[in-house]
Amino acid sequence: MRIGAIEAGGTKFVCGIGDENGTIVDRVSFPTEMPETTIANVIAYFRDKEVEAIGVGSFGPIDLDPASPTYGHVTTTPKPGWSGYPLLGTLKEAFDVPFGWDTDVNAAAFGEATWGAARGLDSCVYYTIGTGIGVGVYAEGKMVHGLVHPEGGHVLTRRHPDDRFEGFCPYHGDCLEGMAAGPALEKRWNMKGKDIPADHPAWAIEAFYIGQAVAGTILLLSPKKSFWAAASCINGSCCR
Repeated sequence: MRIGAIEAGGTKFVCGIGDENGTIVDRVSFPTEMPETTIANVIAYFRDKEVEAIGVGSFGPIDLDPASPTYGHVTTTPKPGWSGYPLLGTLKEAFDVPFGWDTDVNAAAFGEATWGAARGLDSCVYYTIGTGIGVGVYAEGKMVHGLVHPEGGHVLTRRHPDDRFEGFCPYHGDCLEGMAAGPALEKRWNMKGKDIPADHPAWAIEAFYIGQAVAGTILLLSPKKSFWAAASCINGSCCR
């Protein structure tokens, strides 16, 4: 089966072609610009690929409730131009194929459970740290959604004793995302995470917040495996 995949990120979109066994045969990426420009690039990429289905893992928050009038929309994101955008509906207008729709971190957690380091397990948690911070939860063999979907980036966190930064979340100030996401690093230290030296005190503070969040998640959800991935805006690594 020829399957299209879209990782709709706040910084970049990654599109690819694969099959039901997880084999990737083609991929492309481009910056996340305004919705009309970005989705036009997505549609142009898939136009001649003859895919039989498309899966979308999107930055959020997004509406995952099929009964909701705004199902398939990006909701109250601070990403300029994207709040309220009908992402899934726009793609469905362009392609008459079945679609899968979830958060980018839930898609990553599901991928690890299906083909990756959590294969054979019935639970795992996946943190991604980049433009924002998201958490995907796979529990008892299925993805967790609930009222909306997990928003672990916006949990409150204990402040590092040496950190006087006010926080950079437009909603909560010094929540986890406001203290540890890529834009918070850049705002606090006046340079992007990828440019901060390895021996800089920024990383001890960053580890304090990440460790606190992951420990809390493990205590609350007791997953059999947990992961975190840092996008290129931090240090380009993925740790498990």
